[in-house]
Amino acid sequence: MTRVEKSIEIKAPPEKVWEILAFDRLLEWEEGYKRDFIGVEYTSEVRTPKDKYKVGATAHGIPKKQEKCDLEIRESLENKKITYHLYERFSVLVTYILEPVEDGTKFTYVVEYEMPWSILGKILEKLFFRRQLEKVWERSLENLKSILEK
Repeated sequence: MTRVEKSIEIKAPPEKVWEILAFDRLLEWEEGYKRDFIGVEYTSEVRTPKDKYKVGATAHGIPKKQEKCDLEIRESLENKKITYHLYERFSVLVTYILEPVEDGTKFTYVVEYEMPWSILGKILEKLFFRRQLEKVWERSLENLKSILEK
């Protein structure tokens, strides 16, 4: 399994950062979602805003093409950490960690994934895929920072 971790400091409190981590807000800042999906809709019941962040909450990415994307929250500690499982072409575990710092929040984006196709997938991942994804994640962090520091 490949693990990529990137962090950025954002001049906003963890509570403000937390609000933008809901599935239906990912298209505002997350480059991969912006590129591949026209929207995200909850498939679990959402009666209150907090329901969007609870363990077991699920959503479906509405694709621009034919790629299916399902999301499910696996861990949620309000204003501190949220982990969700994403299944698109392959399985991905995404964790956002929020740590208060003097000027706001240290936001850490952790992605764990395993490429399909056995040895071929591992070769493609090392040669192309990981570099491309790292660029997407870096742009996503900059987008998040820009939005929250307005």
